[in-house]
Amino acid sequence: MKSLCASARSIASKPIYRSQFRPLALPTLVKRPYAMSHSVPPLNDKSLLKSQAYVNGEWIDSKSGKTFEVKDPSTGKVIMTMPEMDKSDTEAAISAAAAALPSFRKTTGRERSHMLRKWFQLMMDNADDLAKLITWENGKPLADAKGEVIYAANFFEWFAEEAPRVYGDTIPASIAGNRVFTIKEPVGVCGLITPWNFPAAMITRKIGPALAAGCTVVTKSPGETPLTAAALAELAHRAGIPKGVVNFVTALSNTAEVGSTLTSSSTVRKVSFTGSTGVGKLLMSQSANTLKKLSFELGGNSPFIVFEDADLDAAVAGAIASKFRSSGQTCVCANRLYIQAGIYDAFASKFTEKVKGFKVGGGYNKGVTHGPLIHGRAISKVESHVQDAVSQGGKVLIGGQKMPDLGSNFFQPTVIRDMTPKMKLSSEETFGPVAGLFKFETEVEVVELANRAEVGLAGYFFSRDIQRCYRVAEALEVGMVGVNTGLISDPAAPFGGVKESGFGREGSKYGIGEYMITKMVTLGGMGQPLQGSS
Repeated sequence: MKSLCASARSIASKPIYRSQFRPLALPTLVKRPYAMSHSVPPLNDKSLLKSQAYVNGEWIDSKSGKTFEVKDPSTGKVIMTMPEMDKSDTEAAISAAAAALPSFRKTTGRERSHMLRKWFQLMMDNADDLAKLITWENGKPLADAKGEVIYAANFFEWFAEEAPRVYGDTIPASIAGNRVFTIKEPVGVCGLITPWNFPAAMITRKIGPALAAGCTVVTKSPGETPLTAAALAELAHRAGIPKGVVNFVTALSNTAEVGSTLTSSSTVRKVSFTGSTGVGKLLMSQSANTLKKLSFELGGNSPFIVFEDADLDAAVAGAIASKFRSSGQTCVCANRLYIQAGIYDAFASKFTEKVKGFKVGGGYNKGVTHGPLIHGRAISKVESHVQDAVSQGGKVLIGGQKMPDLGSNFFQPTVIRDMTPKMKLSSEETFGPVAGLFKFETEVEVVELANRAEVGLAGYFFSRDIQRCYRVAEALEVGMVGVNTGLISDPAAPFGGVKESGFGREGSKYGIGEYMITKMVTLGGMGQPLQGSS
């Protein structure tokens, strides 16, 4: 599998056998990174750093003994190894989840709420350590990582509050003597496949509603960022989540095999995936034989529109936040910036000045605003988009080059003006720190350009005309719209797309419904008169 948005986008690495490292090398792998040259801050609780997978309440190796290397994207150095699990390991995790389901689904919503609330509190108590792990394996600056931890924990808090508030309906029957009502039930064992770009939040956004609904889960940890997932598993254990309810499978080169096992299993009744559209289509086809319930958050190509009546400074700030968050490595990052002709030059100037203030470097370094990309393939794609734009007349206002002095995965934050619809960046998701500025004249023109993409995850625009705000928001073919803001993620808000960006919603009051079924019950022979009358 290859994923632009990251979850299944992995290079097959040469298998390493855990026996090669026994008995003393593994602790060395755990401790050695703290002495690395880029000054990784030590964890307050070193027991959060795990080198095993978590299945059925236990920390285990792969059955084959194979492992894969987890690398620091800032330095390219190996942090440690994790189990390279395969089909048999995944089947064991599915069996554990299935065994735990009968008792867990019978717990009350209030009981599940208490579990999630405790898991939330443990995340908050260990937020600094979780942030250090995210920065270590993902590369994002420590402040951004800390923000992600808070955001991730909030999904547990939100769904802890939703768990006791799942309601059925009483339905007026059309047949006299019948009484009709519905009840909500957990869908069953769920397979969750998550990406590397938000190592904590993408996991909690799926596990939170699943557990709140009474489901048990098998989570495929991101191959690039499994350490954060393992730390979350440790906190689940401490929170008293019953064994088998939450299971984490790790793999890098076997990502496709693990995914296929989850989608083909008749025991798994639901799969949730965040990643590329191409991989989503593959998983959907694999799930067809068992007709699973699915929810997919897939690739994006978000338009960001600035109208002439917008607050220019606010629009610049919104564009900076939307485009360059996590160095452009989010599915809802602005990918195409459309600026109306009358303010095009002014916007380009102000926007470029803001980018000049960025500081690129290792995520632990003081003052750094933007870290590395995740790996060399990401760098190659970003570079190809820049070169394509320049070859067709685009003008680089700032950036445009790799930063080998910092490391192989660093790329300059880049702004390119005079973009055209024929350039790759117009039709492909860059997933990196490149902002292409497109000029437009009319409202009709820009909405047509924005909707030309096959995907439809998020869209943004800035305007002070309230009527325009309504009509453009309604016209954009996306699942989420940010009006006069560049940040739309919120546990209270439904997250998801349309067209080839997928289906289903995460977060919000709708999120728990993705993990439940509606059962209808009809009682016949009702409506008889009271008994005992003369």
